[in-house]
Amino acid sequence: MLVPGLTPQVEAAFGQRDDGLGLFYFVTAAAYAVGSFGGGMLTERVGRRAVLFLAAVLHGAGIAGLGLAPGWLAFIAWGVVRSAGAGAIDGGMNGLIVDMFQEGRGRALSFAHIFYASGAVGAPFLLAFRSSVGLSWEGVMIATGIATIPLAVLLAVTGLASGRRPAGRSAVSDRGASMLSAPLVVLALAIGCYVAGSSGISNWLVRFLSSAASSTATSSLGFFWAGLLLGRVLNAAIADRFDHVKLAIVAAGSVAVLIVAAVLAPSVELQVALFALVGFACGPVYPLIMTIGGDRFPGRAAAMSGILSAAGVVGSLAYPPLMGVISVNAGLGLAMLGIAVLNVCAAIALFAIGRIPRVGTPTAVEG
Repeated sequence: MLVPGLTPQVEAAFGQRDDGLGLFYFVTAAAYAVGSFGGGMLTERVGRRAVLFLAAVLHGAGIAGLGLAPGWLAFIAWGVVRSAGAGAIDGGMNGLIVDMFQEGRGRALSFAHIFYASGAVGAPFLLAFRSSVGLSWEGVMIATGIATIPLAVLLAVTGLASGRRPAGRSAVSDRGASMLSAPLVVLALAIGCYVAGSSGISNWLVRFLSSAASSTATSSLGFFWAGLLLGRVLNAAIADRFDHVKLAIVAAGSVAVLIVAAVLAPSVELQVALFALVGFACGPVYPLIMTIGGDRFPGRAAAMSGILSAAGVVGSLAYPPLMGVISVNAGLGLAMLGIAVLNVCAAIALFAIGRIPRVGTPTAVEG
């Protein structure tokens, strides 16, 4: 949330336009996808502790580097380092939760994602008022990077379910049989469409509301994430009481409707409120899709979570950067409306997954 929340300052510091920032999002999203996919596959070979520790180090170093970058190319390079680490953490932690919780998986994943949303909620509000305490945007980046050191230490010393595959099994043959099956492909499409839209909101909401006061535009991103946080809190309480697929369809469809209402709203105040509701509807979708993946592939948690995380990043790789180009040529409002279409596609894909029967027996992994 740091770079999206500091969009005007970053563009001014490096002399960039929206399409230049779109390039940054494209490159760093690609690095995130590589980290997600590679981290999941590497976990099956060397275990979670080593992978997550290295990921946390890269993540923190990359964030600090963003604040120290002397030019635009260096800023992009440090963004690549940060995103590769963040991607491995994302896929790795989702896989860990799937492995740890055979029952109540929907609640557990939603609860884990509450903490992700909590950090995202706080960042925009802190950034909105950082100038009142005389803190530069570069200082924010460096301080945040330093703050990740305790996370790396904890990951290094905490006992974790390893996620490694038994040495006697053929990972290649199993993966071909199960991890490239129709259910995973459809889930990958669903999560890709959803993340494409949610990332687009996160990356461009402040810019979309830039006609309002700077504090209002930046705070709107905080309200979006506050809504998302509340959506995940509610989902943690009810997810396992309902069919996971049907609940995800309702959430994705609600996002589509609310996005249209928010973009077309006649006042900034109403737009801010509606984007908060968009966040609320967004909250359950990602953890529910991961839960569905865990239900379908409980014995391949590391690989499944890595693949779905990477698929989500492919969505953020494809659409949010394109929004910068659309903004320059046709207006950011049109790009925002495209997010509604993406969520309709996600809902259709989720409907399809409900029609695909479960087959096969999951392959075990080491605990």
